[in-house]
Amino acid sequence: MTEPRPSTTPGAPNRRRFLQITAVGAGTAGFAGASLAGANQAAAVTSGLTTLTHPGVLHSRADLDRMRAKVAAGAEPWLGGYNVFKDDFFSRSTYTVAGGRATVTRDPAGDSGNAELWYDCNAAYQNALMWYLTRDTAHATKALTIIRSWTNALQEINGKDAELAAGIYGAKLAAAVEIMHYTGPAGSWTAAELADTVAMFENVFVPLINVYGDGAYGLMGLKGMMQIAVACNNLALFDNAYNAFMTHSCCGLTKLIQSGTGQCCESGRTQGYAQLILGSLAEICQTGWIQGLDLFGASDSLLLSGYEYTAKYNLGNTVPYDATFGRCDWHWSSISTDGRGTYRNIYEIAYNHYVKRAGKSAPYTAQVASGLRPEGAPNQCDHPGFGTLLFTL
Repeated sequence: MTEPRPSTTPGAPNRRRFLQITAVGAGTAGFAGASLAGANQAAAVTSGLTTLTHPGVLHSRADLDRMRAKVAAGAEPWLGGYNVFKDDFFSRSTYTVAGGRATVTRDPAGDSGNAELWYDCNAAYQNALMWYLTRDTAHATKALTIIRSWTNALQEINGKDAELAAGIYGAKLAAAVEIMHYTGPAGSWTAAELADTVAMFENVFVPLINVYGDGAYGLMGLKGMMQIAVACNNLALFDNAYNAFMTHSCCGLTKLIQSGTGQCCESGRTQGYAQLILGSLAEICQTGWIQGLDLFGASDSLLLSGYEYTAKYNLGNTVPYDATFGRCDWHWSSISTDGRGTYRNIYEIAYNHYVKRAGKSAPYTAQVASGLRPEGAPNQCDHPGFGTLLFTL
């Protein structure tokens, strides 16, 4: 789900809800699995929340303040992480806006406007963070210019992989919107402009992602839905995503990671896809944490077991593999060596929560996080990246 990063532009609350859920899902290796028909038939559950916390997509105000204070003090590893972050192409206030466009297509046959959208989503998010960290209004202006450009133009996302585009890019853009809405310079964004941005999310992005497909594909929609829900202050959408995380039989937590082993449903596909799933689940859990929900702890910290399994294997160790555990529509007969030993920048978010906050043991996750530190850019627009700056506690 990645494309090359560019060198130039193209044309926490005190109380937590501890969750216990039961693992679901099985199948047969090497050929198509069960039909998607009938997926998500479990009774709906809701978060129990009555309001949403803001800012609350990936970063709370306390998180943002911690980053800024640590960087200002020259404290490590935050300063090293910041130096990597500020030098990134998408963190520049001089970034040239690529969009907006009325129509974006993500499809194997052609990707008109696709790169422009994900470039701009990265730049909006990273400039929003740079604004908060530096108080340089040039970054705020850049982030808001990007948000406005797409709000005023975008009418449709289409193509075979439209759900991926809407979920992945929508999640990143929602994070930018959330920061600018609640921390932007006074008077920089009117209520009418914000309402237009909310309407764009709800009319263009949400209809594509609320179908929740299979495996990593479905998870991208789920991630987008949760982040967009918070940015739109829409509790109904948030509960929709929460329910899918908890119960969906093809892209819920217990379908994506096997209880007892930590095997990912796409460990037999490639290690890149396995890590895409882990990082995206961690992003969902991080937003949930800010909202007062311990999704990190769901199903006996199942996400941690997924990180440990994948990190252990990619560090060169042997892990068990169950060929009957895969996606709803496909299973693989053996664990994949494709991408083995190549790491996405997704490990600091898990290491810092599970080890530093929760006091759990995560030796393989810790080893990978240490080797990546300071974490750099994400693959394409798939994750926040830069976890040493963003998530170190």
